[in-house]
Amino acid sequence: MSHTTMTYQLGDRVVNRLGYGAMQLAGPGVFGPVKDETRAIQVLRDAVAAGVNHIDTSDFYGPHETNKLIRKALHPYPQDLCIVTKVGARRDDKGGWLPAMEPEALTHAVEDNLRHLGLDVIEVVNLRSMFNAAKPKEGSLEPQLAALLELQSRGLIRHIGLSNVTQQQIAEAQAMTPIVCVQNMYNLANRQDDALVDQLAQQQIAYVPFFPLGGFSPLQSTRLSDVATSLNATPMQVALAWLLRRSPNILLIPGTSSPEHLQENLASARLTLTDEIMTTLNGF
Repeated sequence: MSHTTMTYQLGDRVVNRLGYGAMQLAGPGVFGPVKDETRAIQVLRDAVAAGVNHIDTSDFYGPHETNKLIRKALHPYPQDLCIVTKVGARRDDKGGWLPAMEPEALTHAVEDNLRHLGLDVIEVVNLRSMFNAAKPKEGSLEPQLAALLELQSRGLIRHIGLSNVTQQQIAEAQAMTPIVCVQNMYNLANRQDDALVDQLAQQQIAYVPFFPLGGFSPLQSTRLSDVATSLNATPMQVALAWLLRRSPNILLIPGTSSPEHLQENLASARLTLTDEIMTTLNGF
């Protein structure tokens, strides 16, 4: 099962379900410049050469650093490359994460993304809710969505997605506009969105888990390690393969600044997880 044959509709594009997240191309803590620009550019080019056509990024990674690297590495972009960004946050001078959800801030963020990426239109812009930076928290997103719809009417955005949101916020957004993807935290150890994943699958909406490998605290368990050993794979490869098998609407965006680690991530799509293994992992 090759990652190049597992595809899903994202907006107007058909993308390979195993994509690439550009977060780790920035410096430590997703702040400041990358340590090795040449290596980072090679990772991006290797990813596209391997068939990755979905790159997730944001201008608040760095800030600005990842988008500038993406442009330097890949512009002019391959015709089938789908670049997805997110807005709603900003960084303080020490790298802290702050909300930037005012309509004016969202407009500036989209314009900055376009400029730094060298694009005339962004395929998908995810609105990241920052009522609580760490997890979804209820609150109306109507003013923010209205701002993005205005930018969409100007031809700067093709499609709108959501990030760090609740089911109620998704329903509110869908009453205003079609939503093409939802990006929440989800992995083997954090499965609070189990029902949401299935609900979105029924609506043919992509679910894009961030921190698919646990984020800054990588997934660890004897059960996961035992399965990996039996498959001659790494635990992280198994964790990615589980997500790909979990639901057909899941799109993965694991990130790395290492060409070798990139190839390990891509190889996870070639793992075959039996029903028995899935049962074992579901008890993580």
